[in-house]
Amino acid sequence: MQRDFMWMWVYEIGIAGDNNRTVNMDSTAMTLPMSDPTAWATAMNNLGMAPLGIAGQPILPDFDPALGIMTGIPPITPMMPGLGIVPPPIPPDMPVVKEIIHCKSCTLFPPNPNLPPPATRERPPGCKTVFVGGLPENGTEQIIVEVFEQCGEIIAIRKSKKNFCHIRFAEEYMVDKALYLSGYRIRLGSSTDKKDTGRLHVDFAQARDDLYEWECKQRMLAREERHRRRMEEERLRPPSPPPVVHYSDHECSIVAEKLKDESKFSEAVQTLLTWIERGEVNRRSANNFYSMIQSANSHIRRLVNEKVAHEKDMEEAKEKFKQALSGILIQFEQIVAVYHSASKQKAWDHFTKAQRKNISVWCKQAEEIRNIHNDELMGIRREEEMEMSDDEIEEKTETKETEESALVSQAEALKEENDSLRWQLDAYRNEVELLKQEQGKTHKEDDPNKEQQLKLLQQALQGMQQHLLKVQEEYKRKDAELEKIKDEKLQVEKMLENLKEKENCASRLCASSQDSDYPIEKTLNSSPIKSEREALLVGIISTFLHVHPFGASIEYICSYLHRLDNKICTSDVECLMSRLQHTFKQEMTGVGASLEKRWKFCGFEGLKLT
Repeated sequence: MQRDFMWMWVYEIGIAGDNNRTVNMDSTAMTLPMSDPTAWATAMNNLGMAPLGIAGQPILPDFDPALGIMTGIPPITPMMPGLGIVPPPIPPDMPVVKEIIHCKSCTLFPPNPNLPPPATRERPPGCKTVFVGGLPENGTEQIIVEVFEQCGEIIAIRKSKKNFCHIRFAEEYMVDKALYLSGYRIRLGSSTDKKDTGRLHVDFAQARDDLYEWECKQRMLAREERHRRRMEEERLRPPSPPPVVHYSDHECSIVAEKLKDESKFSEAVQTLLTWIERGEVNRRSANNFYSMIQSANSHIRRLVNEKVAHEKDMEEAKEKFKQALSGILIQFEQIVAVYHSASKQKAWDHFTKAQRKNISVWCKQAEEIRNIHNDELMGIRREEEMEMSDDEIEEKTETKETEESALVSQAEALKEENDSLRWQLDAYRNEVELLKQEQGKTHKEDDPNKEQQLKLLQQALQGMQQHLLKVQEEYKRKDAELEKIKDEKLQVEKMLENLKEKENCASRLCASSQDSDYPIEKTLNSSPIKSEREALLVGIISTFLHVHPFGASIEYICSYLHRLDNKICTSDVECLMSRLQHTFKQEMTGVGASLEKRWKFCGFEGLKLT
């Protein structure tokens, strides 16, 4: 038995000892460092043995054989009050060192640290119950409580006769503490009997009570979340409008005064609308509601005037923007013209390579910005052209001519720039060919300086080619725009010719009417139809009444005519129809309150009479 204790003691020293104090044991001899006797004393004290030296003398005189421990040096274990079983978080790369745990009736020895950690099943939701296997055969429920009560409050223990049990804790985190004991070897007292030893296996257990509590908790959290969202929605919801007061004579007078005030008009109109929808209008209050509706109608002219004023402001703002944009475009044209003049052969040869590059980049940027502004201005002018009347066609031709002249000047500038780039490209090609000829004549190794010059010339040649392609594309685009403008100009000229022909026809008609005989004028003057407009009205009214054989009221006829022209007056239409007695006739239809005047078409009957 003493030999077994020695093996256990050596195993404990190898696990819990310091890294500098190691124990090596083989079949023949055991070497132990004696520089620190406290380690020996503490280890032997934990095993309940007297610490002895090499000569068999006690190392420390404080060992009490009656108690089996050293007085003054209590053994420190994780189970002591104030010390939890689970230590603070340990980095994952650092190995966990477990120590011996002493209880009143048993002792727990840690597993071998070189072995893999014990396997566990997937944790059930809300798990508070653990399965504990590998219990000693002589283990009682009191011993189980003694070992696991340090992990937390135990609610229930269900022990089986087959050396396992289920323990239910009060909280979920206590299960993690209990899992820390998985793999420990348990020994009851100091006995080495097989029935008094065992290896603990702690794992998650699935219990209906845990699942039910977890589901209740989840439902409670869901209710709290719904309540929180509801409160958040109520907080973000816009406030409801104030309730509308019920109708009374006093409130009616207040609303009538508010309707006259422009600042309170919206609120008063909403109140009036609510009263009408509620059905507050009756015989006694009809006059009051009519006066309020009349007050509301008086604001229509004010609103129309405000709309006209805002439209006028918008037109002025558009005009200012267009003028400012055209001024900016003129300045861009001047800057681009400066770049184009600097790019000509006379001035371009005097600039350095870096200066030429900068000028080219600046010219490209300025042209891009100029084109953007030009497109914007053209868009504004297209919108104005769509709204333009026939009287503004001549002004349109002038603007087109100015734009055409500007595009022509741009096309000429692009042609000059294209020619200058071609000349420079030919010069670079000649230089490259001369360098190649010199290299072929010498048949010597190329100097690094010449290679660098050749590379620079090739790069410059590629850049010039790319720039030339871009200029050619821009030149094609400008030509397309110029052709489009020419087509538009031809269309405008055709329209002008048509207008001139119409004016000539009108003048001829006037002259022929003046040269006609007096009897014809007399017959025309005596005709009930005085103008072409009245003739058109007669034709339209005749067609309308022919579709309505039972006749139509003058209001119905005028409502149809107002869809064609808002300037038609009811009195003028009635006067015209009364003059044409052989074409239209008026009849009275209905009885009593439904008596109504209707006009009918009688042109076919009048044709027979005349």
